[in-house]
Amino acid sequence: MSDFNLDDLADELADFAPAKKKQTTYTAREERIIAGFEDIVRFFEEHGRAPQHGHGRDIFERLYAVRLDRLRAQEDCRELLSEFDRHGLLNAATLTAEDGELDVDDLASELAGLNDGDDITRLRHVRSAEEKRAADEIARRDKCHDFDKFKPLFEQVKQDLATGTRVTRPFELKAEIRPGAFFIVGGLISYVAEMDEIFTNAQGRTDARMRVIFDNGTESGMLMRSLQRQLHDDDAGRRITDPAPGPLFADRPEDGATEAGTIYVLRSRSDHPFVAEHRDVIHKIGVTSGSVETRISGAEKSSTYLLAGVDVVATYKVYGVNCQKLESLLHRVFAEAQLDLSIPDRFGNAVKPREWFVVPLAVVDEAVARIRDRSITAYRYSPNAGRLVSTA
Repeated sequence: MSDFNLDDLADELADFAPAKKKQTTYTAREERIIAGFEDIVRFFEEHGRAPQHGHGRDIFERLYAVRLDRLRAQEDCRELLSEFDRHGLLNAATLTAEDGELDVDDLASELAGLNDGDDITRLRHVRSAEEKRAADEIARRDKCHDFDKFKPLFEQVKQDLATGTRVTRPFELKAEIRPGAFFIVGGLISYVAEMDEIFTNAQGRTDARMRVIFDNGTESGMLMRSLQRQLHDDDAGRRITDPAPGPLFADRPEDGATEAGTIYVLRSRSDHPFVAEHRDVIHKIGVTSGSVETRISGAEKSSTYLLAGVDVVATYKVYGVNCQKLESLLHRVFAEAQLDLSIPDRFGNAVKPREWFVVPLAVVDEAVARIRDRSITAYRYSPNAGRLVSTA
């Protein structure tokens, strides 16, 4: 816990402060209202925005938009749903539906759960909120079409658990959710394959969109806080530790060690004015245990890569290494040269990419050489000097 300050800890525990959930009994009408609102919450988490009106939109989105308008307009509904409104949807300005946009029967069915009335206006066969929560994540998973790429990772993790190289620990903090991390949730081993840049949500809390792969061959695009919530709600939820690291770095396999990964240096093709002007010295520096080509696929769609294609300008093989620790080391060395640039992600949220640095490629070469001779811990990059300087 010593790595976190009080503000970080308060933020981590904000959603999970009660040790035991208060058991609440809801009426049938309240169950219908809660279940209907959870449909809207799922829509927001999948699309990054509230449902909207409009002739060109999906009928379900338009129905959700009408439902949300009615919920916002009724004080008793807002009070009932306050504990479920983790995205502040009920506080947003009410939207106005276009005239003649919804079929009368659809509208009556959609609004039935908000009013006490005759049987003809009541929603039938609606699952309770608890039932919908239990089935929610399974329903939102899709088949992982490139699972063959991840299958060896799961097999290795299972072998590591069997031999004791890895162990499971209770999940505690959101900071444990990061690319490359493994968890057990819902009885499945899950792997955080990708994570977009961290942004601040409407409640002022940090979040990020992720790609999570499960060992049953499915995947889910979810928010970091959604996985965090599932791990806290699952009594059997666990994190899987990293294996004990070997030597920090070697330039070739030693004593039969297998190749662990690659340090990569990328250059952006972004047309952002600052990037275009300084393109030759702006580099993304990272370490991957997989293929660099796979890592950068779809770069133009990710704010992590400045929403633009990238060129690989240098790679360095690493052996018997903990890739995450090596990447953290490199980022500490170049911390003072981190690119200070914010760009909007595909949901319109301002994000600040963290792995881009204003540093000449030749200095990265020198840093790698100093990692090899174990002298890197005594050096940091100085932007003013334009080189690595001794901290001794």
